[in-house]
Amino acid sequence: MSGSPEDPLDLFAGVEAEPAAGLEGEAPGPGQGPQSDPAPEPPVWSVSELNLALRTLLEGAFHEVRVSGEIANWTRARSGHCYFTIKDESSQLRCVMWRRDAVRLPLEPEEGMSLRVHGRVTLYEARGELQIQVREVLDEGGEGLWKIAFERLRRTLESEGLLDPARRRPVPRFPRTVGVVTSPTGAALRDILSVLRRRAPWTRVLLRGARVQGEGAAAEVAHAIGVLGGSGLVDVVIVARGGGSIEDLWAFNEEPVARAIADCPVPVISAVGHETDVTVSDLVADLRAPTPSAGAEAAVQDGTALLGLLQRIRPRLARGLRTLAERRRVQLERRKSRLGGGVRRLLDPRRSRLARTRDRLGPAGRAFLAPRRLRAERGGERLASAARTLVGDRRRRLGLAAGRVEALSPLSTLRRGYAVPLDGQGHVLRSVRAFSKGEDFTLRVADGRIDCTTKRIEREEVVG
Repeated sequence: MSGSPEDPLDLFAGVEAEPAAGLEGEAPGPGQGPQSDPAPEPPVWSVSELNLALRTLLEGAFHEVRVSGEIANWTRARSGHCYFTIKDESSQLRCVMWRRDAVRLPLEPEEGMSLRVHGRVTLYEARGELQIQVREVLDEGGEGLWKIAFERLRRTLESEGLLDPARRRPVPRFPRTVGVVTSPTGAALRDILSVLRRRAPWTRVLLRGARVQGEGAAAEVAHAIGVLGGSGLVDVVIVARGGGSIEDLWAFNEEPVARAIADCPVPVISAVGHETDVTVSDLVADLRAPTPSAGAEAAVQDGTALLGLLQRIRPRLARGLRTLAERRRVQLERRKSRLGGGVRRLLDPRRSRLARTRDRLGPAGRAFLAPRRLRAERGGERLASAARTLVGDRRRRLGLAAGRVEALSPLSTLRRGYAVPLDGQGHVLRSVRAFSKGEDFTLRVADGRIDCTTKRIEREEVVG
């Protein structure tokens, strides 16, 4: 039977049948008729070869998968790798999460938790088991375990009263020393130092470097806070880090850092991330700053504010010193008067019973009273000397205090030849951008003010 050439089922379409050799009706003998080639046998695979081929096919076909289901049999091995199963009502898949990815998990998933895993399908060749190599674990809302861990820790700290606004301490207005906890190589430190140098260059800065992200970062940050707070050398501590993802900032959402901030004996400013980032350290700290630069601004007052304060304090301090000196002088005068009266009564024969007794006793009585009179006179002299020494010491201490106040006063800087430009409202003009050509301003010098007009503006590049 001959089929159509277009018929795909006819393997012999278009091939003419050859007449059979021999007589009609005879079966062809050996070697006389057409013979079909035997079908090739399939290759023989080893188990390892087949598993490797299947793994290659699976990984090529499923480069990235996202699977949702319930977590079961979660186990973290000593190596840090995590093994678990993800399942639904009728099926389950084995999963593995290598240590490099598992260290980023903020908490261990609980049995039955509905999650979504991201990874790739592969075959574990040694056992011939299908599995998913998971790189990321998210909750069904797509926010990961981070939000769950954040809320869990927040509720714990809130139940202990650590988030109560009433426990927050005020930041000192003019700290002598500021402690900083951040990465010594990060941009956050450069921003903080730049602001402190501009606003309060006299402020001392103590840095305790720490890693601010990655495995072990939370322990380092907590230790650094404890060291600075317990040193007795700082008045306030800034805990800072630049912006990043929630995973990058997670060290500041961990319990060791939160408790270190709560236990710190000095006020703590949390300056982590950008303005929209909120961490647990922000909630526990005494003051939350939206950026590291804002944290530095909150830690110190501007020099203009200090200048105004010193100008108001100076006359008050002078009045206080005069009042204190006058009070001490009056006290000394009263004591001197009482002492003089007592000595006169002791030595006056008309008023002193001792003197009358001495007269009645005669020479023997006078001999008895003479050394006592001498001791009384010497005691008076020693008392007067001690009073003079006390007054001199207090005067020296007042002089030293006045000298220190004078050294801190910006007016002393002006007396060394510096001047401060001010606008019409008395604000300090810090940059050429604050001046306009033809605009009037005031130049504050040590002994007065000078009215000036801007003639020309030249901008210079500042290096460093």
